[in-house]
Amino acid sequence: MFDHVSIGVADIARTRKFYDAALKPLGYTLLSDGESSLGYGDKAVGLWISASKKPVKPDMESGLHFCFVAPDRKAVDAFHAAALKAGGKDNGKPGVRADYSPNYYAAFAIDPDGYRVEAYCGK
Repeated sequence: MFDHVSIGVADIARTRKFYDAALKPLGYTLLSDGESSLGYGDKAVGLWISASKKPVKPDMESGLHFCFVAPDRKAVDAFHAAALKAGGKDNGKPGVRADYSPNYYAAFAIDPDGYRVEAYCGK
């Protein structure tokens, strides 16, 4: 349905460090590297990140989060570990979320700007 999603951040260098590390285990890389913008994806950019003077303030109760598809459960585990090592905060350790579905394996983190991110595998 979506071609891409865009978010604004306060510190583009800090954000690059986080997303370079967190998305690598999922097979996503930096495809567009500009002075004030970053574009991540596999074959095409699906996540645009830009430096912003007034980024939207994240709200833990808003329900807003970004979910990335993982190729397998090991990638979900690696995403979570890399996200925490790169300055993110834990928002849900890797595991099956049976209340979503019997095969919903996911992990959740909060990026350095406060945005909630998830990696998911349905296998």
